[in-house]
Amino acid sequence: MSLQLHFVTDDRLPFDRTRDVVAAVVEAGVDVIQLRVKGGTARDLLAQTIALSDVAAGRALFVVDDRVDIVLAARDAGARVDGVHLGQSDLPPDAARRLLGADAVVGWTAHTAAHLEAAAAFLPGTLDYLGVGVIRPTSTKPDHPPALGVDGFARLAAATPLPCIAIGGIGLDDVAPLREAGAAGVAVVSLLSAADDPAAAARALRRAADAATVGAAR
Repeated sequence: MSLQLHFVTDDRLPFDRTRDVVAAVVEAGVDVIQLRVKGGTARDLLAQTIALSDVAAGRALFVVDDRVDIVLAARDAGARVDGVHLGQSDLPPDAARRLLGADAVVGWTAHTAAHLEAAAAFLPGTLDYLGVGVIRPTSTKPDHPPALGVDGFARLAAATPLPCIAIGGIGLDDVAPLREAGAAGVAVVSLLSAADDPAAAARALRRAADAATVGAAR
């Protein structure tokens, strides 16, 4: 399971555009697609989940932000959804693991030492990775916590054996420093969703990630 490159969808875009961007970046080598929708109805979110599962089509891991119920409903409808990414106020990761099963991908947002302590208290195998950020201020999540920067990320990544995915305001030039700081991967939104050519942007991101030297922070 590769966690190197995550694309998190931007719900400010029309869904048709989101679907096109996902198709382009999956073809260009992104490893994980995360559907993140903060508004709208459960019915609409389920329809989008099923549609994007067809686009990912097993070429990239596909997870849904926050909503274990949507993952279960989409699976019941025959869609391939690999798992869920949970925030601190969502269903606890151990409950999500019980509902989704041992083979599901379960990620959890963590941006403080206390969050890492909570993650360490779960049974081994509960969590597959931690999303750690924000690295830099970002407009895609206006209520984000204080930016960590690369040094702040490195301190958190060094304090947990779990793979840490850096997220929040990441640009292409941040990839190498973050990998050297111990990032198992990076997650981006605007870098791909706002690109004139998302496939070209994803290929550049892929090259940057592949060329980076992974540090010993973890």
